[in-house]
Amino acid sequence: MGLLTFSINVTLDGCVDHREGIADDETHALFTRLLEQGGAMLWGRTTYEMMESYWPLVASGEVDAPPALREWALTLETIPKYVVSSTRTDFPWTNSHHLVGDLRTAVQDLKDRTPEGVLVGSGKLATELDRLDLIDEYKFLIQPMIAGHGPTLYQGGLPSTRRLKLVSSEPLSNGAVYMHYRRAD
Repeated sequence: MGLLTFSINVTLDGCVDHREGIADDETHALFTRLLEQGGAMLWGRTTYEMMESYWPLVASGEVDAPPALREWALTLETIPKYVVSSTRTDFPWTNSHHLVGDLRTAVQDLKDRTPEGVLVGSGKLATELDRLDLIDEYKFLIQPMIAGHGPTLYQGGLPSTRRLKLVSSEPLSNGAVYMHYRRAD
């Protein structure tokens, strides 16, 4: 059984808005490495739609991009992508699949059949999965800024506090810090 890992950029005040943060070569290389280590990506519909509107164009060369962004796009192109959605059923991006049925059962089944692990990169979906006690690890890239706006990490709340154990931390040259935690409880 693979682990379910929540991975996202987050500012010091908890903002997870995709427009906030440093998106440089070092950051993209970090997230490319995370993708390469995992066996699948899991998103909610909104995140999937945001990603599908841009990254396939970078992967195909239709949009010019620096090498680190292109490598990220090519890696993203090949990894299986699973999408949770109650309003959309057609996901044409390469290697995209609709995750259907009971959320707990469907995600647990995905974990069971993906020994390399599954990355979840949608904030709202991660909150729902954490409420179901399905998230095993957290890999946050802490951005060196205060956004002063939302959406924020876990703004929907959790039923109880999550105790975490630090696995590793890695400062980046841009001032961001990559933090890897596992559930301690």
